[in-house]
Amino acid sequence: NDSIANSLFELLAQKAAEGVEVRAMFDAFGNSSNNQPLKKKHLEQIQSKGIEIVKFAPIRFPWINHVWSRDHRKIVVIDGVTGYTGGMNIADYYLHGKPEVGDWLDMHIRMHGPCVAEYERLFAEMWHKVTGERMNAADYAGPDRSTDKILMGVVARKPGRESGLMRKAYAEAIDAARHNVRIVNAYPLLTRTVRRALYRALKRGVKVEIMLSANNDQQLTPDITAIQMKKLMDRGADIFYFEGGFHHAKVMMVDDMYCTVGSANLDARSLMFDYEINAFMFDKGVTDRLYDVYAFDKRSRCTLLTPENFKQRFTLRQRVRGRTLWFLKAVL
Repeated sequence: NDSIANSLFELLAQKAAEGVEVRAMFDAFGNSSNNQPLKKKHLEQIQSKGIEIVKFAPIRFPWINHVWSRDHRKIVVIDGVTGYTGGMNIADYYLHGKPEVGDWLDMHIRMHGPCVAEYERLFAEMWHKVTGERMNAADYAGPDRSTDKILMGVVARKPGRESGLMRKAYAEAIDAARHNVRIVNAYPLLTRTVRRALYRALKRGVKVEIMLSANNDQQLTPDITAIQMKKLMDRGADIFYFEGGFHHAKVMMVDDMYCTVGSANLDARSLMFDYEINAFMFDKGVTDRLYDVYAFDKRSRCTLLTPENFKQRFTLRQRVRGRTLWFLKAVL
């Protein structure tokens, strides 16, 4: 309930008045945990303007049954022709940052072509899960207006049936690397599957680089990631701390030939519990464009982690806390 969201709902209301079907869905827990949540009165106002808006998995008693698998995906589909996905949520601080972390950086992609139909299908599947209404995604298919043809795979993690799909996709992409793996991720609290894949890559002589934020919106995350990043550094990985704000992107580039952009963080929450979606794009041109952004940030706004500055960056208290939390994470 802030200026960017209200601007969006005003625009959607205009489209609804023109006869466009508008469906919106948001994660109830994600909404309730932000600083300006949409409340019942806001939803009633939005619905009165012709916008169908629903919550995914409202938190009700007993709440413990509802908190584990949240919908963390970010999907926009317009006329079956244009799709948007990536790491961005809709909130003012995505434009203006937060005082405690600074500017907010993220990565989103716009796509055209046959891949849009898959995002339409996945939205329709979740819409049915929440509302009971069956959308025929094929009815919303639009003409293929794409000009640049690239090979793209959509990896959608769903709890239960396809719970291991995302971490398997990451691990297999890393295992296929011959030259380099470059990762940008806000919460690289690496699961065992991904961590071991990176260890195998380093053992093969693959150059591994990871960029993560020096600032973070989760208080304890930096302490735990510090321990993991040091272990990777000790095995030969280059770890870059982004100093220019909070880097919320979820990006990986492999061998300068293929890449992924999506919603999945490299932590247990994303890879073992939540609904997530990533686009894996097998195209050197797209990968090069991502690398250009990555290289600029690395050159101008990052600090390389070294054995010497590790102890300067993290106090003894942080290191002890990080190792303790790392141990508990590994045990649990």
